[in-house]
Order: sequence, then structure tokens, then C-alpha cells
Amino acid sequence: MQMVKTPVNGMKDIEPREMEIRQYILSKIREVYGRFGFTEIETPNIEHIENLLSDQGWDNEKLIFKILKRGEKLDKAAESGNVNDLVDSGLRYDLTVPLCRFYSNNKDKLTMPFKAMQIGNVYRADRPQKGRFRQFCQCDIDILGEATNLGEIETLLATSTLLKEIQFDKYNFSFDINDRRILRAMVMYAGFSDEDFESVCITLDKLDKVGFDGVKKELLAKGYDESKIDKFNSLFDKGEISNNVGASTASPNSSVEVCEPVAAIRNLQNKIVGEPASDIDAELMNICNNLIEIIETVTKNIDVKINFNPTLVRGMGYYTGPIFEIKSEKFSGSVGGGGRYDKMVGKFMGADTPALGISIGFERIIGIYLDDNFVIPGSVKKIAYLIEKGMEIDKKSDIIKNALEERKKGNIVYVAELAKNKKFQCEKLEAIGYSEFKTFTNNS
Repeated sequence: MQMVKTPVNGMKDIEPREMEIRQYILSKIREVYGRFGFTEIETPNIEHIENLLSDQGWDNEKLIFKILKRGEKLDKAAESGNVNDLVDSGLRYDLTVPLCRFYSNNKDKLTMPFKAMQIGNVYRADRPQKGRFRQFCQCDIDILGEATNLGEIETLLATSTLLKEIQFDKYNFSFDINDRRILRAMVMYAGFSDEDFESVCITLDKLDKVGFDGVKKELLAKGYDESKIDKFNSLFDKGEISNNVGASTASPNSSVEVCEPVAAIRNLQNKIVGEPASDIDAELMNICNNLIEIIETVTKNIDVKINFNPTLVRGMGYYTGPIFEIKSEKFSGSVGGGGRYDKMVGKFMGADTPALGISIGFERIIGIYLDDNFVIPGSVKKIAYLIEKGMEIDKKSDIIKNALEERKKGNIVYVAELAKNKKFQCEKLEAIGYSEFKTFTNNS
């Protein structure tokens, strides 16, 4: 069988220039999130199949790379004729499910609330495209055991700080924010049943691809009443959503509040709340007040835009409260996202634990930087020492000694034999950041 030199479809090799940028960004992630009190953990790439197929990941559960049983167990399972019997584990599709398992298994040893940082590869049998791979690195921060909106505030502040410190603010990043409970209130207001909630949200999550007409068409195909669909769609201000209106432009410590997202939340709240207000309406008002408090606290303390987007769903079934996505003018989709998932830990422990987290779109950010020829700030000098073939031993030793002295200064020195095509050799080195070249010949 002939060996294949290209990566498996949806995977990629990482070249030196990209690896250097990746390592820089990863070091900044660990540094910034560490300053916010997040401590790093690691969980296995392979997870129990029961945990992965828990009806929490929505469509992602269809994209699991399943792992066959081994040895005698596989032979025995094959005899049963049931495909599901062949599998006992799979590659994780995100870091949240493994984190909840980790927490439930180690809770007594952890500081509360537990502020976790996870960096690792995840796997989805997705259709590969620009910015979407079957193996990709996720960088998550999560807070478990924090029931108040201090969790959301800290998470958004930490993420904003990180993106600014890696110079991503030049791409005008912003946050879209919503709350799953607001979505539920909208679905109920339109006349759908509670059992319809996930189905309606799965369709609404496709809005950016199919538009409002496409959402209506799919909901009709699912058999829902047109009057309910129209009432649901009437809650959305199409102009505001399409133009991304609602950005908060308050500067840090500003005494002047620019409250467009707050007004948008109040506008939607007023559409749903009835006369006289019920207990459900009172709960919705508390939810809206909570979201407003998050927005105002974050934007008063850091210069970042937060947009209220009532169509934001997030494609995971485990979210229970505030949800958010990171947007940028350099990428058509999101470059990160997360939210609150207060019911997930309870799947493992039998008792719910407040939890929330966010993941930055590491691969997409790296792709943007590569396209933009990103230069790592404060990079050390990179020098190439090119030595002619047949160099005398004593002379070669002096050259290497000189290279070691440069390395002690913190510079990077690449020592190699001078190629026949010096120009081509130098061009390749320039492509990975070498700016100074020293050629040593037998006659020099």
C-alpha cells in the first residue's frame, strides 16, 4: 500500500511561521487569563461515548469521530449486529463536556468558584472550509460555582483584555449577547409549546445563512402554524439586526452612558410583557435587568462594543442563560463564543452547579493573522549563519562560538551549510522572519 503524503481531509500540517504565531498567542492566552485567576487543566482527547451523546451538543453530536472497541470486546460486539455496540468512546467535539466530567470527579479538591483554563484540540467530522477544520484548537475559560452575573462580567472582561493585548482590536471586534431565557419567552409569546423550543431555536440558528424568509420556510416545513411563525418573527427588528445596531460605545470610566443595547432589550421586553404583568413577565424583567447590568458593567470598565442580538442562539443545547459571540470585520462568522450552562454538571453529579464559559476562535484568529502578515511584537533578532562547505575545523568552531554568544543575548541564530542556490536559501529564511544573513567562506 502506497503511503500518502498529504494530511487527512479536514486536518492540516502547521508550518514554522504559523507555529511561531500560534505559540505567541498561546503564551498571551496563558498570561492574560492567568492574571484573571484562571488555572490551567487538561482533559483527555478521548471521552466516554455516553457523555458525548447526551443530547447537549445538538448537531455536533452527529459529527463525533467514534472509536471502536478493541480486541475481544470488538469481536463480541460485531456478533450482535448492532452498530452502536461497536463503540465505547469518541474524540471530544468541545472542551465543555470533558470539563464538567472533570469537575464532578474532582470537586472536593478544587477552589470554589473554580476558574478553569483549557487549551486543546477538539474534533468534528464537519465539512472542511475556510476557518473550519476537523481537528482544531480550542482555548476556553470557564467559571463553575458562580451563580451571579459576576461570572459573565469577569469572563467578558478577561476575553476583551486578551483580544486587546494580542492587537485584535484593530479588527474592530465586538460581542453579540442574548439570553436563552429571553429566547424561550419569545417562543412562548408566539404561541409555540415548551417542547417546540429547541426545534425553533435550531432553525433560528440558521438565520445568518438563510435569512428570515428561510427561517419561516423551514418552520413551515416542520409543520408549525404560520400565524405563530409570523408573530415570532414580528419580535425582531430586521433593520436593527441587519445593521448591527445596538453597539455600546461607552469608554472606560465614562460618565456618559451610550445605551443603545439597553434600549433594544427594553423594547423587546415591552413587546412581550402583558397587561397586567404576570409572574412570568416579572421573571423576564429580572432576566433583562441582569443582561443590562452585565453590559453596563463591562462597557464602563473596558472600551468594547456589546450588541444585543435577540436572534443569537449558539449551537449547543446545554446553554441555560446569557450567551455571547465574538464578531470581527475580518471574518463573516463568529471568532468565539460561549454562555451559561447551569444544568450540565448536574448530568454527572445529580445536582446542578452554576457554570459558564467562553471559547475564542483560535484557528480563525490565527488565519486572520496569517493573511495579514502579523508580526509578533518585540520579536528578537533572527540571524542566519551560512557556512561554506569544507570549512576548516578551527574556523568553523570560531563561527559556532560567535553564534552561541549571539544566542546568549537572546537572539535566534540559524546555523547551516551554505546552499548552492544562496538566493533561494535566503528567501526561504526571510519567509520565516530572518532579517540578517552572515556568509562565511573559506577565503573570508
